[in-house]
Amino acid sequence: MQVYRENIERALNDRSKPWSKVLDNIERKTGVPKIYIFVGLVAFTGLYLVFGFGGELICNTIGFVYPAYMSMKALETPMKDDDTKWLTYWVVYGCFSVIEYFSDIIVGWFPLYWLIKCIFIIWCFLPYDYNGSLIIYNRIIRPYYQKHHDRIDDMANTAGRLVAEAIGKAEYVDLKTDHKSFYPSDKIIMT
Repeated sequence: MQVYRENIERALNDRSKPWSKVLDNIERKTGVPKIYIFVGLVAFTGLYLVFGFGGELICNTIGFVYPAYMSMKALETPMKDDDTKWLTYWVVYGCFSVIEYFSDIIVGWFPLYWLIKCIFIIWCFLPYDYNGSLIIYNRIIRPYYQKHHDRIDDMANTAGRLVAEAIGKAEYVDLKTDHKSFYPSDKIIMT
């Protein structure tokens, strides 16, 4: 338990994080240590996600705001590793969002849904080298992608051609070869 507390305190005191100044001000004005402020906020958020109104909005905001901020910050650095980490998070978040859409009926019957989803999302973006999004991507999404990417590319290329033909666009990019193909505008059939 002490290890978790030390990790949390280290993250709360990290000056590069957006919450650092806010927590410093609250700690200075109240005299309450940051770790207790953090635990109080986590407890309040957890209870609100179970009993309050707007759990979906709060949960999705938590899953978007910090990751979006860190993604933009990563784009501004010359390192590729942080870009890859956040791109992986967004792939997992997108896949989860699509799956969640079809399981929407569960939400009404399961009062802890937003709390569990919020914990899951936070696990996916934890600032560790091997967080939830990397585990899910490497164990589930990546093997599926590697097995089916040729077929997915073919479907995307076909869809790209059909859309280009339908709107009269003169070119599209083949995803497999990165080659541009051109359509003469007089050959496009509009119905």
